[in-house]
Amino acid sequence: MLPADVDPISRCRLPLVKREALDEEGQRQFDVNVDPNGGTLRGLIGPGGIQLHSSHLAALARPVNRYLRFETGFSPYTREVAVLITARECDSAFEWAAHEPEALKQGVPQAVIDVIKFRRPTASLPAEDALIIALGREIFGTRKVSSQTYAKALAHFGQKGLVDLVSLMGNYAATAALLCAFDMQVDDDATALLPA
Repeated sequence: MLPADVDPISRCRLPLVKREALDEEGQRQFDVNVDPNGGTLRGLIGPGGIQLHSSHLAALARPVNRYLRFETGFSPYTREVAVLITARECDSAFEWAAHEPEALKQGVPQAVIDVIKFRRPTASLPAEDALIIALGREIFGTRKVSSQTYAKALAHFGQKGLVDLVSLMGNYAATAALLCAFDMQVDDDATALLPA
């Protein structure tokens, strides 16, 4: 049962944008969102559809999103660990539901996912996974990155890599904010992957 202010088609508080109602730039963004090879996991249902309500923003955000997801040099595995810790710390059920299966597809073991999901200690994890999780927990949880975590992250990722990693996480935190404000609903048939 959807909340009263949620559109049953878009599954959020905004209706799906109609392609014909968009300007030329917006129509290009619409077409990318509906293209199965366009780089979005969920097409118009989710952040891509929400951003189309501001088509100029969608056009500006797309190259940044593409860079952070695919062009930073991070492996898909590393990217998905960073996305999951961000989704978890932001308690973004929709983001988590989209990215837990993607993380598994990219080789992230269920044991790593469960450490993030259930906020368990990271001592048993590979060093890079533990470092990304610690960084995310400090950025979004305690809202202060310790000197020790910063030094480890800088030594591991370098200056550019750390800027890109934090920017990737920040980008997904911004997505979580959109999903929260517009009350994006997880699919009815989706398993509740994130604990309440």
